[in-house]
Amino acid sequence: MTKYLLILALLSINFASSATTAGKHKPTIIALSPHIVEMLYDIGAGEQIIGTTSFADYPEQAKNIPVIGNYLRLQIEKVITLQPDLIIAWKSGNPSDDLSRLKQLGFKIVYSQPNNFEDVANEMREFGQLTGHINQAEQQAERLLSELKVIKKQYQNKTPITVFYELWSRPLTTVAKGSWPQQFLTICQANNPFEQANTLYPQINIEKVLLSPIQLIIQPLSINQSDKIGFNWQDWPIIPAVKNKQLIQPDADAMHRMTMRSLKQLKILCADIDKTREFVKKLK
Repeated sequence: MTKYLLILALLSINFASSATTAGKHKPTIIALSPHIVEMLYDIGAGEQIIGTTSFADYPEQAKNIPVIGNYLRLQIEKVITLQPDLIIAWKSGNPSDDLSRLKQLGFKIVYSQPNNFEDVANEMREFGQLTGHINQAEQQAERLLSELKVIKKQYQNKTPITVFYELWSRPLTTVAKGSWPQQFLTICQANNPFEQANTLYPQINIEKVLLSPIQLIIQPLSINQSDKIGFNWQDWPIIPAVKNKQLIQPDADAMHRMTMRSLKQLKILCADIDKTREFVKKLK
């Protein structure tokens, strides 16, 4: 009998808590980058977004969100008209002068700047607190960290192979230590000859690429690129990766937007790198 009464009491508490949460106002949000939009949908807060920037096209529902600017300029008048409870901005990807003006006008602004997957988990939790989706945010954060741990363990003892990561083709640009894509290479045990460059995204001439025995070329492409043509590697058959037809073209949007979807792309990338690793073994 006592056990039965205890269960009833716990159910009553949970119901009261749910009713209180349901009754709370969930803030309206302007999300100023595609990755912030995705992250908010991941934690269940997507329906609260009332404005965003160009290229916020995932998930499908995001295409219906009004666009109020891009990475160069925000339409301040539209923001004022929408009167969001909260603006979530990308610290290194939004115009700082526009954000300063919005702050002066009294809008609440919080910033997103995830540099690695652990940061994504932390921001999920933070945004869960801010948007009223604490439980789902915590579940997603734990899921991300758990899956990340499995991937790291799976590849930690693999033999490194040398890769070139083509971030952009004109000018030819790659990645280095501290950049978002570099963690993919590190986790997948891919050696980046330009990891120690002085900038996060160094511009590289082809002569520098030729100095390293590149075994795989990673050429992410996006459907949002006006110019979807990458660097023409076929002109350089002297590169082992070109000679052996070891070139992959991952989904750039999935890789470069700091979200759960990026973790899925990490799994795919590591598996593709592993295929080249096995190919190289057979050549020896």
